[in-house]
Amino acid sequence: MAGIVSYGGYVPRYRLDRRKIFRAMGWMDPSTAGSSRGEKAVANFDEDSITMAVAAGLDSLTGIDRSQVGGLYFASTTMPYKERLNAGILTAALGLKDHIRAADFGGALKAGTTAMLAALEGVSSGGMRNVMVCASDCRLGQPASAEEMIFGDASAAFVLGTQDVIAEFKGSYSVTFDFGDHFRGEYAKFDRKWEDRWVRDLGYDEFVPLAVKGLFGKYGLKMSDFSQVIYDCHYSAERKKLNKLLGISPEMEQGNYQEEIGLSGAAQSLVMLAGALESAKPGDKILVVSFGSGCDALYFEATAQIGKKKCRGISGSLANKADLDPYEKYLVWRDILPADMGMRSEEDLWTRWSALWRNRKEVLGLWGTKCLKCGTPQYPAQRVCVNPECGAVDEREEYLFSDKQGKIASYTGDMLAASYNPPAIYGAVVFEGGGKYYFDFTDCALEELSTGMRVGVSFRRKYYDKKRGISGYFWKAVPVKEVE
Repeated sequence: MAGIVSYGGYVPRYRLDRRKIFRAMGWMDPSTAGSSRGEKAVANFDEDSITMAVAAGLDSLTGIDRSQVGGLYFASTTMPYKERLNAGILTAALGLKDHIRAADFGGALKAGTTAMLAALEGVSSGGMRNVMVCASDCRLGQPASAEEMIFGDASAAFVLGTQDVIAEFKGSYSVTFDFGDHFRGEYAKFDRKWEDRWVRDLGYDEFVPLAVKGLFGKYGLKMSDFSQVIYDCHYSAERKKLNKLLGISPEMEQGNYQEEIGLSGAAQSLVMLAGALESAKPGDKILVVSFGSGCDALYFEATAQIGKKKCRGISGSLANKADLDPYEKYLVWRDILPADMGMRSEEDLWTRWSALWRNRKEVLGLWGTKCLKCGTPQYPAQRVCVNPECGAVDEREEYLFSDKQGKIASYTGDMLAASYNPPAIYGAVVFEGGGKYYFDFTDCALEELSTGMRVGVSFRRKYYDKKRGISGYFWKAVPVKEVE
């Protein structure tokens, strides 16, 4: 049987209280007060849809043999590259093998479920063994708009296969329309939409019931068959209306995280699915409906394996949070409010493509080497063992550092270095089992650090080159937070 083998989720550490946005911009449109409850998840200045997808993907790989993953599909409406395979960056960062299929899915907010359906069809046919699907979005609403309040950043990832399935895929039904609700042209920075009444009355009112009834008719189902119902709609009044129309009880309805995260675009329905799987029990039937240029409706049934899967998940990410203050910092991070970062920010430091190609496994995957003679790991990869008592030459094997933790050996805060969140923090990390390297630190404040503190590594955007319009990526050190 085909279905979900593993899952993971990621919500950025920073949360922006929506009341701060309203206090700053509510004078432009007082009606946005209706969207000012709760907080939105905000990607750090060094995060984007790719780095968040890597974080969710690593979470989904818990207990999974990387070598058995035969494909990766990436879904997003905010991909950093238009002519570079974004999924290819993910495969390298996740430490997957080169000989796999990878593809980008975009253009619609239901791209996440569409990618999942393509992966499920691939593994069901026997043509592919395991396929990872990552969905991630960092959408921008213009300041003073309701979308600025509503949108949030998040990602989810799933490994789909036919062995050790925790949620069996039972069927699907899709409808597709060229429906002009949300739209963004090629060079547009901000999302735009037609009026809310149009989106609600013709969009959600028509398309969601059409997809659900189509699925039920195709497989002889009724709403009472399901334990958990997931559908992508952030309008609270509209959700109540649809719940009544479709017969969704409060016990069935899966929360949409609107007050904790926000609307996460192409990742929304899959983030909700990842959250639902954390509490699912064997035999539970789960209905998932995405929305955007139509709807995809999928249904799963949890197997006896469901309780055996352990990951950080959405709940773990939600528990690890920090307030983002002030609101203007968010504007600078998103390049909405120009800020002078000093002369050092004007250096031309982009990575040459030929150099990245030669060192792609070290840079994107954080692969080093381990001496076959004495067992000493080292990063970057070395031909000669760094152990002074060994010194073996060309006796080595590849060694992955991205899944290892370490301790801070030294660190400093630098107010002179160019940084979107000064001071720039960097220092030396000694990995458990061996290996030492100097990293930038992120998702932390200088006063939170101490030598000997445990850290992990996180795939992040190293720079954004405005001259060429490209991002470069590497790994940064992140303190390990103990979340109960």
